Amino acid sequence: MSDSRPLPDVDRAAASRRAVAARRERAALKRDVAMRVITPQELLRRALADPSSPAGAMRVPEFLTAIPAIGAGKRDRILTELGISPVKRLGGLGVRQRHDLFRFLDRRWPEPIPRSGRSRLLVLAGPTAVGKGTVSAAVKRNHPEILLSTSATTRPPRPGEVDGEHYYFVDDAAFDSLIADGALLEHATVHNKYRYGTPRRPIEEALSEGRTVLLEIDLQGARQVREAEPTASLVFLLPPSWDELVDRLVGRGTEDDEERSRRLRTAKRELAAQNEFDHFVVNDDVDAAAARVAALAR
Repeated sequence: MSDSRPLPDVDRAAASRRAVAARRERAALKRDVAMRVITPQELLRRALADPSSPAGAMRVPEFLTAIPAIGAGKRDRILTELGISPVKRLGGLGVRQRHDLFRFLDRRWPEPIPRSGRSRLLVLAGPTAVGKGTVSAAVKRNHPEILLSTSATTRPPRPGEVDGEHYYFVDDAAFDSLIADGALLEHATVHNKYRYGTPRRPIEEALSEGRTVLLEIDLQGARQVREAEPTASLVFLLPPSWDELVDRLVGRGTEDDEERSRRLRTAKRELAAQNEFDHFVVNDDVDAAAARVAALAR
């Protein structure tokens, strides 16, 4: 005979808190897919690995509408095409349904395929506030055999930044001269505000000596380097989650509200371009991420 006594208030409160936490985690996972921090296939793999997790408890319609370009109408057509009930959860999919859903995702949104080759010229890029500078500094600290290139910029120094160590801080006239002299491997205007560029000569000298060089630059610069040096390895630095990226940007405290909004819009566009890169590193732990970047050198 089952026990039909009501749950004590303390149990009901605990159950309510767990339910709210699970909903928040599912919402965060959907944002990660929508912002392309993780692929739909990665979320599906997590759900199947642990059906009791928030990913596993996510209903398939929720999952589908989190994918960019899928609205309610397309979602319903996909469910019908795949023969999946709208009440089905990701963690409860049958073997055939799993196979068909993976095949559908791979056909429409193929995952980036890391390039197998290695190069002594590494280019590290990623969305704003992902921690490129912090990871690059850890590479410099933990792997002194790798030369970290110092960029030139027209923006003013932030507190604690040293000219010639963190950046070469120059005015617009000096930056124009660097471009005219062909002294920059790449250059770009970032966030519609300041210009950044990579001096060419230190890189060429280090490579000629057999050293590995790491460039920490933005997406525009990475594209220019790929065009100028097709053998370079382009490494895309990913945040652990979209929410973490937002927290890092807000917590940095170096931008006003308008600037933060502009940078978040830029971050969305940058995340959408990750398929152009050769390798992918998640910045979940700075030293571990730096070690993974360094391991990509030949």
